[in-house]
Amino acid sequence: MTRLLVDDAALGYADKVICHNVSVSIPDGAFTVIVGPNACGKSTLLKSLTRLLTPSSGSVVLDGNSLHRLPTRQVAKEIGLLPQGPVAPDGIRVIDLVSRGRYPHQSLFRPWSPEDEAAVAKAMGATGVYQLSGRLVDELSGGQRQRVWMAVALAQQTPILLLDEPTTYLDLNHQIELLELCRRLNRDTDTTLVAVLHDLNQAARYADHIIAMKDGAVVATGSPDKVITEMLLAEVFGLSARVVTDPESGSPLVVPRWQH
Repeated sequence: MTRLLVDDAALGYADKVICHNVSVSIPDGAFTVIVGPNACGKSTLLKSLTRLLTPSSGSVVLDGNSLHRLPTRQVAKEIGLLPQGPVAPDGIRVIDLVSRGRYPHQSLFRPWSPEDEAAVAKAMGATGVYQLSGRLVDELSGGQRQRVWMAVALAQQTPILLLDEPTTYLDLNHQIELLELCRRLNRDTDTTLVAVLHDLNQAARYADHIIAMKDGAVVATGSPDKVITEMLLAEVFGLSARVVTDPESGSPLVVPRWQH
């Protein structure tokens, strides 16, 4: 059984519905990437997989139960989120912010433990921010802050991790490093990953499963070679392009046609 799915849901903000009658399953243990043009509902769909958005109709289901009826702490132990443009409290150090990723595991009867310490150290090492541990978050560059927030998400050690445009603010080298980190996390720990990405070639290279959206609807799902096609690029993005084989990864590679 798929652990996480959206069933015939209407999703949006206040009285404005962005996504109508969306049904989609998130493959367990896979790296899923949501793609589509701006304002098509990618982030709205991702937020629905947490408790940030409640469907106005339909449901989001985790392990056979309505996600929004489950206790908040239980959901936080199962689903981690790196949101778009997170804001840190003023004057907080990197080590203290990353340590907050362990809050779902804390309780009156379970204070800070060596396991928490190890999880934070592992997350900071994996994202390359250990050397920043004593720095104030608001003094960091945009790229450094993004890697710190990724460390917060990793420290939570959830079996499902959602990433909303995680490569924002990162230069190309750090984009690739982060996506390689995501792939290793997925392969080594069987973590179910779901990310929103803008770069189709990065999506095709790193994803096991792609969800393509347009105008608030899911128009295609499946493996990159099934979804990233010349026909879909024209339909969804209005892009005239060739799809060839990436010589490095063997994944689909989008090459826009030369406009004479």
